[in-house]
Amino acid sequence: MDALVKRFTASVPFDRRLAEVDIEASLAHARMLAARRILSRRDLAAIERGLARIRREIAAGQFAWSIDAEDVHLNIERRLTALVGDAGKRLHTARSRNDQVATDLRLWLRGEIDALQGRLAQLLRALVDQAERHAATVMPGFTHLQVAQPVTFGHHLLAYVEMLLRDRARLAACRTGLNQLPLGAAALAGTSFPIDRARVARALGFAGVCENSLDAVSDRDFAIEFCACASIAMMHLSRLAEELVLWSNPRFGFVRLPDRFCTGSSIMPQKKNPDVPELVRGKSARVFGDLVALLALMKSQPLAYNKDNQEDKEPVFDAVDTLSDALAVFADLVAGLEAVPEAMRAALREGYATATDLADYLVRHGLPFRDAHEAVARAVRHAELRGCDLAELPLAELQRFSKAIRADVYRYLSAEGSAAARRHRGGTAPAQVRAAARRARRRLRTPI
Repeated sequence: MDALVKRFTASVPFDRRLAEVDIEASLAHARMLAARRILSRRDLAAIERGLARIRREIAAGQFAWSIDAEDVHLNIERRLTALVGDAGKRLHTARSRNDQVATDLRLWLRGEIDALQGRLAQLLRALVDQAERHAATVMPGFTHLQVAQPVTFGHHLLAYVEMLLRDRARLAACRTGLNQLPLGAAALAGTSFPIDRARVARALGFAGVCENSLDAVSDRDFAIEFCACASIAMMHLSRLAEELVLWSNPRFGFVRLPDRFCTGSSIMPQKKNPDVPELVRGKSARVFGDLVALLALMKSQPLAYNKDNQEDKEPVFDAVDTLSDALAVFADLVAGLEAVPEAMRAALREGYATATDLADYLVRHGLPFRDAHEAVARAVRHAELRGCDLAELPLAELQRFSKAIRADVYRYLSAEGSAAARRHRGGTAPAQVRAAARRARRRLRTPI
């Protein structure tokens, strides 16, 4: 083979990270072959001995990876043959690299999903902790990035808890879907040897076997689905990142980021740049790209396996690595986040956030909502001219806009009163925020 072609077609520079699962799958395959008397017990013992040594060499960084062997599978097979002779050559009986790589990628991704679930749980716990701590800390809720109504900081953070809990469920569903064994499909048509696929599936922890040999070797739905799950999760993290960038800006000043997650400027000594949230926001784009790359990779492939599928691994590896790092760094950042309640309250005073509460007050006193809406709009305009908040207008001035207004109106015009009034499930009342946090903790403890 031409040297350039050899380098162009080789995948060992990146697929060597499948080595551990490749060895695991090979051991299960060999033991099944021995149980079915396709492989002798002597050969099985040699294979087990050789693969154990290879595993140690890889762990110690002493394995000699070669581009001449093209990929992780042939590198391990050639080393095994060098160690144990013909027994190593017999390991590949009743399988192909097509079903081998499909099995390895599923095994590897299954383990990575389990690790991601742990990191998701860490971030979720950090968010819930902060939500409980700030269940009664009032801040502006925004629509169109304009001050809308008072919410609590805890309620706002619990919105991200809901998003990430959905990500947790999506990853669990993805894991369930991929947990079927391709091994036994061989190149594309199955094998003439009397194999026991169910035995291998049990040994490797798969829930069952892929039902169609053509689909087993060519399917990459599970990889696409994972990248879709990762993309949605990164989109959620990117939304949180955007808010952290805004909130930490002095124009907002709602939060202070821990110094260890920020950098300074090379020229401006006063700068404290929110690099970590900005990078999480930016890295979401590369995970979206991983998803699109896989979709484009698969869209025109005829059955069954094609060399195109060598390109499936790097997008999956990248999506796993990026999401894993983003979750880990955000869990630590959120845990160290410091809220600035006085800045949140100052922003509430600027936006007439309790205007809707005044309208609701008038409706409860008999006005049609549209009339109440108009009356409050005129009151807000008047407060703007006076340069004060609605709650700072004297009662007599408020009554100019509606005779239904009484002295008790002021408890509805405070930010705390507004938040406390939303005391239904899912509302922003502090008691409901604490209850929602308790429910989120229970959901985190529930296996999925």
